[in-house]
Amino acid sequence: MELMARYPDNHFELAIVDPPFGIGIVTEFTKTVKSENSMMKGMNGIKGSEWDSATPTKEYFTELERVSKNRIIWGGNYFLDYLDSTRCLLSWDKMNGTNNMADFEIAWTSFNGSCRRFNMHHFSKGYGIKQHPTQKPVKLYEWLLMNYAKEGDKILDTHLGSGSIAIACHNLGFDLTACELDKDYFIAAMKRIEQHKAQLRMF
Repeated sequence: MELMARYPDNHFELAIVDPPFGIGIVTEFTKTVKSENSMMKGMNGIKGSEWDSATPTKEYFTELERVSKNRIIWGGNYFLDYLDSTRCLLSWDKMNGTNNMADFEIAWTSFNGSCRRFNMHHFSKGYGIKQHPTQKPVKLYEWLLMNYAKEGDKILDTHLGSGSIAIACHNLGFDLTACELDKDYFIAAMKRIEQHKAQLRMF
């Protein structure tokens, strides 16, 4: 809220956000991720934090609408009390079906387009090592940017998490403004982003 208060109306062309769903995801992951071969093994993002115990307030969504011309909000099905109806829902099909986690996630959007789906297995080798329980793949954010952002757009993310969106914005040349309240996640995200930039410079 403090970050968004700095900016005038419609400052950002597109906000892509992934707020807490209020479902206690850390507890759910702790129950699910037990395999020694899991990509989640040793993930430093699983910790006893209460950051997912509640959803953002109505005031958050009102402010998000004020500062952004368009919005993509992951977990939109949890925030319907605060969002208008929309034609354009997006989904990430995780191609799961083998555990108690959701088979897909839904994003509410302010766009007047058709519903679209992105397919990528939740435990795909192309995903990379997870460092946050709700980490989304870089390829998902690249898909969003390529389909819903235009060259020169300023992008906002109010919940940076693992930094996947920052890597996608860097890859595609978008200007991103983002924040993260959890110090440990922020440090891990910055390290991940810098490692990605260094790897690109090598090649």
